[in-house]
Amino acid sequence: MLRTEIVASGTLDCFPPGLRDADGDLVNVEVSAAVFDGRRLILASDKPIPGEARSAAFAVTLDGDALPQPDSLVYLTAAAIKNAIKYEDFALTVDGRHVLATTGFDRIATDSHALNPYNHLLIWPVGEPERVRVVDPDPRDGVEGSLELRRKLDAAIGLPYYKIEGLAAVPPAQASPDSDGLLLFGVREQGQAHDDFDYVCRVVGAHYRIGADDNLEFVDELCERYRFEPGDYAGVRHVCGLSSLEYDPYHARLYLMASFEIEEATAATIGGYLWALSLDDFAAGAAPAIVEDAHGEVLRFEHKAEGLAVIDRERLFVAYDNDRDMALGSIDARDERHACEAPYTVLRVSERA
Repeated sequence: MLRTEIVASGTLDCFPPGLRDADGDLVNVEVSAAVFDGRRLILASDKPIPGEARSAAFAVTLDGDALPQPDSLVYLTAAAIKNAIKYEDFALTVDGRHVLATTGFDRIATDSHALNPYNHLLIWPVGEPERVRVVDPDPRDGVEGSLELRRKLDAAIGLPYYKIEGLAAVPPAQASPDSDGLLLFGVREQGQAHDDFDYVCRVVGAHYRIGADDNLEFVDELCERYRFEPGDYAGVRHVCGLSSLEYDPYHARLYLMASFEIEEATAATIGGYLWALSLDDFAAGAAPAIVEDAHGEVLRFEHKAEGLAVIDRERLFVAYDNDRDMALGSIDARDERHACEAPYTVLRVSERA
């Protein structure tokens, strides 16, 4: 069983205060994806950040306490990165040499390409986002977007509506020795339509290879690899769906994060939980262990936990996407954050004695 303690928390200014979009509305940062590439922490908002020199994806350096340094923030502005909409998770390839980014895949138009930006899996070499490539595009007409991947997700998930919110690459199973790893997609929502779905914690995936052109190709069928029920755990009092996957190479384990947002009469109740399991248990379909707080109780995030990054052997970075909830809670002495501020927490993880 893993136990955590909060070692730091704060907010990061992701763009200038008061930034407005083309309609004159205040832009609200909603960080939903995070990964540490060994050099920088890369984050992304699931809503666009307007400006020719900006994008929804950006990177910051961390100091010795794993705190993001605001003056180091740079936007990733390659065309393919700017074109993709609704980022939901990042991952590193197993060898740590490439960054992967997925959007939600939660909408597509049958009669046009208008919604293709919501259907992207991207890859680029670490430290070289300008070399970004679109993974598994439609080969027939060259239209931007991972449209062949979407067809594979359709078949693996088996329902007309779904939302992808997790992404992780883990070492390949013995059954696929010629691959570079197993790429996992975490499913948060699935059902008949965007207004008729269930929250789930389900994982589908396929083995992959990285080619000489630094792009990724799948080498076997995308299919279900794992699922579990958060409601089976004592201490989980809300229906929640998977919000992030993260591979921990230091301990050969997989983290599964889930979050919830419940609309009530006066306000929304938000939060999240974290589970972990070894790769052997993942392959065997064993139940994950829920992560505890410093007091031995179930760790419940007070904010909507959406982005998770392994920083080193002991520390995790958690980014929150609170949507329009501006409360800071224990993150800061102030009552509310500014729309440009992304709240975060740094956790230290240890094995329970």
